[in-house]
Amino acid sequence: MEYSMMSKKELLGRIDELETLNRELLREKEAEMKLDFAWTGNLGQWYWNIKSNTVVFNPLKIKALGYTIEEFPASVDYQFFTDRLHPDDHQSTMDAMNAHLSGKKKVYEAEYRIQAKDGSFRWFHDRGKITQWSKDGSPILVAGIVFDITEKKDREETLERSNETLKVTADTDALTGIRNRKAIMGELENRVIQASINKTPLSVVMFDIDHFKGVNDTRGHMFGDKVLKEVASILAHTLRGLDTVGRYGGEEFLVILPNTDAENAIAVAERMRTHIEMFDFGEGFRVTISGGAKEFKGEDEMELIDAADQNLYAAKNNGRNQIVG
Repeated sequence: MEYSMMSKKELLGRIDELETLNRELLREKEAEMKLDFAWTGNLGQWYWNIKSNTVVFNPLKIKALGYTIEEFPASVDYQFFTDRLHPDDHQSTMDAMNAHLSGKKKVYEAEYRIQAKDGSFRWFHDRGKITQWSKDGSPILVAGIVFDITEKKDREETLERSNETLKVTADTDALTGIRNRKAIMGELENRVIQASINKTPLSVVMFDIDHFKGVNDTRGHMFGDKVLKEVASILAHTLRGLDTVGRYGGEEFLVILPNTDAENAIAVAERMRTHIEMFDFGEGFRVTISGGAKEFKGEDEMELIDAADQNLYAAKNNGRNQIVG
């Protein structure tokens, strides 16, 4: 920095900054300040002189962001970094610092992303504390330490994605791609609780493919699997917003219809039945389904399914390819 070009006022201000920083460095050395953080990712300490709004920091942070020291201005203010915060992290980071400066929090602590030179964002864990006050009690200097936690966040995101994939796999029927029995029963349990609390209607429909054994016997199991997949796809694509469908077992499917009374449940099931009846499974081959609808009236999940099953059996006994509710 070229001090000879500074005015007297600027020089006095600079001297004040350096004295403030020097007092802090001496205090840390004398106290042998220890920081309760793992060393991994440590980019060193930083000091924010609030009066002059200047930040002194370890060049390692510059390097982590992909810059060289020559690319940074001679004097860096607090906004130099906050202006580069990820939009989703800006407010929470500013709130954390303001909460500490106002005395609401004993320390400032935040995790945030800053945009690097190449346009990417790197994650940092930042922690600081007011270490010097003026005679009137206002803060003069905040000292802190910052860590690059990008690799840690990347590992967490990878693990989260893996866990989500595992959950989807665990809840999905391998053949049809819709929910398996365990998942659809879990959904029904939740919907029954919601309907009971909110006093809203809820209906279910049990579907069964008509004469499916004959499909396997005459066309083979591979063709039978194709029929199961196509039926599942048609049911899934005929659902409304909150509706869900799962493979209950074999050629049986359970459809859950929240906010739907018996009359509307029969109408939805009839639309599904019609779509399947009209579908060409190949070379003009067609199948039909029968369904039993039942509105929730305070039963538990198994009682509700049993009641829908009874209506399904009635549809089968009445000639199949129909909905009974």
